[in-house]
Amino acid sequence: MKCLQQSAFTGRINNMKNSKEKFMQKTIVVWMGALICCALWGSAFPSIKIGYGMLQILPGDTGSQILFAGYRFVLAGILVILIGSLINRKLLIPKKDSWTKILKLSFLQTVAQYIFFYIGLANTSGVKASIIIGVNVFIAILVASLIFRQEKLTVPKISGCAVGFTGVLLVNITGSQIDMSFSFLGEGFIFLSTIAYAFSSVFMKRYSKDEDPLVLSGYQFVAGGIVLSAAGFLSGGSVGGFSASGIIMLIYLALISAVAYSLWGVLLKYNDVSKVAVFGFMNPVFGVILSAVFLGEKEQASGWTSLAALVLVCTGIYIVNRSSIGKGSKNVTVHS
Repeated sequence: MKCLQQSAFTGRINNMKNSKEKFMQKTIVVWMGALICCALWGSAFPSIKIGYGMLQILPGDTGSQILFAGYRFVLAGILVILIGSLINRKLLIPKKDSWTKILKLSFLQTVAQYIFFYIGLANTSGVKASIIIGVNVFIAILVASLIFRQEKLTVPKISGCAVGFTGVLLVNITGSQIDMSFSFLGEGFIFLSTIAYAFSSVFMKRYSKDEDPLVLSGYQFVAGGIVLSAAGFLSGGSVGGFSASGIIMLIYLALISAVAYSLWGVLLKYNDVSKVAVFGFMNPVFGVILSAVFLGEKEQASGWTSLAALVLVCTGIYIVNRSSIGKGSKNVTVHS
C-alpha cells in the first residue's frame, strides 16, 4: 500500500513538473517573459544616468560607478532571496555543493561583466558600446551550440541573429558618426563584458537543470555585489547625497536586476539558449525609446530608421524562435 501511495505521489510531482515545463516553453510565455526582462533592462539605461545625477556621481568617475553598481546588486540579491523565500514559504539557502556554481555565475554575470563594462564605457562612446554589446546574442548561441552542445547551430538561428543585429546597428548609428579606432581598455573591455554575459547565460541554463534559478540569482548577486563594492571602494569611489529620491532610484535599479535576471533564468531553464538570448537585441531598442522619454534624447528614437530597426529586431527574434518550435522540448534537456 505504501509503495502505491509513494508511486502515486511521485506521479503527481512529475505531472506538475511536466506541466510547468510545457507552460514555460509556450511561445507566448517566452515572448512576454523575455520582453518584460528587456523592457526592464532597457529602462536601466536612463535610470542609471538619472541615478548618477541624484547621487552626485560624475560621468568619468569609474570607481564610484562600480561602487554604486555593487550597492545595487547586493540589494538586488537580498530582494531575490526574500521574494523567493516568500514564494517557496521557506528561506532560500544554497546547498553546500551549490556554492561553486553560484561563485562561477557571480564572477561572470556580475563581477567580470560590470567591471569590464564600466571601464570600457569610460574609454569609448556609448554608441560603439551598444553595438558591441549587441554581439552577446551571437556569442551566447555559439557557446551554447559549439562548446557546451546544449543545442544545434542552424541556418535560421544564424540568419535570425544577423537580421536582429542589423536592427541594433540601425538604431545606434542614426545620426551618429562612428570612427573605426580601437582601444583595448575601451572597445576591448566592452567585448570582454559581452563574452562574460554570454557565458553566464549558458552556465545559468546548465546549472538551473538541478538548481533553483532564484537561489542561483539571489546569492550570485549578493556575492558579486560585495566584490564590486570592494573594488569600487579600493578604486577611490564614493557614493554620497543619498536623498529619498536617490534611495528610491537605487531600489528600482535593484528591482530591475532582481526581477529581470530571475525571470530570464527561469526561461533559460526550460528553453534553448538561442530562443531566449535572441531577445537581447531588444535591450538597446528599449534603451533608446525610454531614453527619449525620460532623458529627452529624441533624435535617436525618431524617424523611420528607429521603426525599421524595431521591425528588423522583431523579425530576427521571430526567425530564431520559429526554428525552435516543435524542437524546444527535445533540445532543452541536452547537456554536455
